[in-house]
Amino acid sequence: MAHLRSRRRLALAVPVVLSLTASLGFLPSVASAAPAAGTVARAADGPNLAYVVNTRTDHRTIESVRREIAHNGGTVVASYDRIGVIVVHSANPDFGARMRAVRGVDSAGATRTAPLSAAGTTDEGAAQVLSRAEQARLAASAAAGEEPLEADQWDLRAIGADRAARINPGSRNVTVGVIDTGVDDTHPDIAPNFSASQSANCVSGKADTTYGAWRPADADHYHGTHVAGEIAAARNGIGVAGVAPGVKVASITVAQPDATSLFYPESVVCAFVFAADHGIEVTNNSYYVDPWLYNCMDDPDQRAIVDAVNRAQLYAQRKGTLNVASAGNSNDDLDADAIVDDSSPDDSTAHTRTVDPHECFDVPTQLPGVVTVSAVGVKGTKSYYSSYGRGVVDVAGPGGDKYQIPDTPSKNGRILSTMPNNQYGFLQGTSMASPHVAAVAALLKSARPHATPAALQALLKAQADNPGCPTEPYDGDGDGVVDATCAGGKRVNGFYGFGVVNALRAVK
Repeated sequence: MAHLRSRRRLALAVPVVLSLTASLGFLPSVASAAPAAGTVARAADGPNLAYVVNTRTDHRTIESVRREIAHNGGTVVASYDRIGVIVVHSANPDFGARMRAVRGVDSAGATRTAPLSAAGTTDEGAAQVLSRAEQARLAASAAAGEEPLEADQWDLRAIGADRAARINPGSRNVTVGVIDTGVDDTHPDIAPNFSASQSANCVSGKADTTYGAWRPADADHYHGTHVAGEIAAARNGIGVAGVAPGVKVASITVAQPDATSLFYPESVVCAFVFAADHGIEVTNNSYYVDPWLYNCMDDPDQRAIVDAVNRAQLYAQRKGTLNVASAGNSNDDLDADAIVDDSSPDDSTAHTRTVDPHECFDVPTQLPGVVTVSAVGVKGTKSYYSSYGRGVVDVAGPGGDKYQIPDTPSKNGRILSTMPNNQYGFLQGTSMASPHVAAVAALLKSARPHATPAALQALLKAQADNPGCPTEPYDGDGDGVVDATCAGGKRVNGFYGFGVVNALRAVK
């Protein structure tokens, strides 16, 4: 799971592609006339790939485009007419190029470089699962009023979440949707706050709401369960506590069920639309959309990915959903002139390329309106792995850092939370920072039920504590080498944005 976030509102009447143009500064390609009626499409000469076809949202255009999809050897998997995104499978090697030439198509491209099989998060390193003996040892030393394993949850105390819970643990009317690898809703710390009616499996690009479809494929798909516990593990005398233990949590599964756990664009499009249509107030996105770590606008396939996911997340914003995402674990400066990407594509053979993060976007975290989150350790300083960037990072949250050691029973600088099969474990990454911020946003929404996504983002920034850029050169791993440079001042900077979120201030 190396890519799990180990590693971003316009009126409905305005075409979504225009909002993306205004926000990201690129123009859609000009569509030419449709292929001649007599053209014979090759339907099965290449690998069977998934595509997104992005169109205008009027009924006539969508129907015309659907006819051209069939003519060019494509099969529609799902059509999100309200945002003009159609998910398609095709074995025609010319499918993307042919569809880009169709009148009414704004962009179209393959969402993967490897063929479809029968069936990227942002955590850093392997999980450390607590044994039953370790759980019992911790529980024996728990203070009065604490959850049995809370003594190891330095992250709650770092943002005042333990004290905030005594004032306002969050409202049952607020749900955080975990777009991830699936959530084990049978876990005793998650079951009390789980919302099955707002959960689904979006892996295919079309929502499956069959009971239990939202669960992880196996115990190795633990990432979403860990994230869910960080947000809303109940204060019920069992295990750990979440930052917002009174809110509800839902699971929208987008990870491939095999060992890759890849998060493909069509799955994420489905997830944002499902969240919006099912009244989810906040989504947490601890991943980047595969197969490209950065999607460059001069590549037609990558451009189509950005367009499709952006249409979906903007739709969610218009429906009242705040989207929170992790900044990434590459220690990249997202405001740099150039970044070396040697991991893309991650579903086939990667090749090294140099990209401009102002033209090549980490999706969804760099999309407009998305809250971008960097990670800090117990000392309140940037985690050694966390990506950053002035004007990109909005706020920071506890994500853990193995080099920053807390004064806790386990002396573990990572984040302790729930794992499948009633277990608990430590993880670190911006994957862990993002749910802390999503949970604080849920507390803010609980206190201000009519707040819009934009208002919630402003409140997150206003209540944050900013330590400012470090006064000494930043050496996150202590090896004597400067690892990153912080740009900005005390109010806002590249390491922390507007600062580390504060749950206690949120409820006050």
